[in-house]
Amino acid sequence: MTDQHGELDAALERVIDAARAHLAAVRAAEGRIDDDAVWQAYVNLNNASFAYDEQLLDAFGEVTPWDVEAIDPDEADQRFGAVEGVEATDPHPRVISVRQRRDYRVPSVSALIRAANAARREGIPEEDEPAPVEGVGEAVLELLQSGDGSLSALDVPELEPLDGLVMVSEVGTPVDLESFDDDDPVGPFQPAPDDRLVGRLDEHPFLELDEEHDHAH
Repeated sequence: MTDQHGELDAALERVIDAARAHLAAVRAAEGRIDDDAVWQAYVNLNNASFAYDEQLLDAFGEVTPWDVEAIDPDEADQRFGAVEGVEATDPHPRVISVRQRRDYRVPSVSALIRAANAARREGIPEEDEPAPVEGVGEAVLELLQSGDGSLSALDVPELEPLDGLVMVSEVGTPVDLESFDDDDPVGPFQPAPDDRLVGRLDEHPFLELDEEHDHAH
């Protein structure tokens, strides 16, 4: 004859231990997404809770508020992570680097600086007078900062787009901005020896077709 009370107590202890292990894994992950340790702890807590709920139902016809289903640990390892000590089989890289360059011609420096000054004044109280924009580079940076931060913020009449390119690479580690000086123009963009270039996309500005070209087609 089995000791139902003892089995329930043991099952509950397994739930408590699994909950503590899950909390420890979450704290150790510090917000990392798709952390393997957190996933393994989640599976263990889920299955311990499911087992306790089933035993409580069998013994007393009662259930817990935990609406869970059992998770096959082997299937979970294959789909979401790796077992400790076993190398993950996911062949895809975890970090992708996208480097973009676009060049511009400045038809009128004064017009560009006026546009940048106007962008700088937006959102500033009328009684405040912001420092004037000095130079082409500062004007372009101001337009980027006042926009959404992407190159689309530079799609303005004061800048004439020239050729550009986008490079996509598989990299071993993400960029560490703190390891480069603010005035370093090369370091953050320099590929590492183990980076693998996947490919590049060449960008050409749209050319307006003259009327003769339109009629020819």
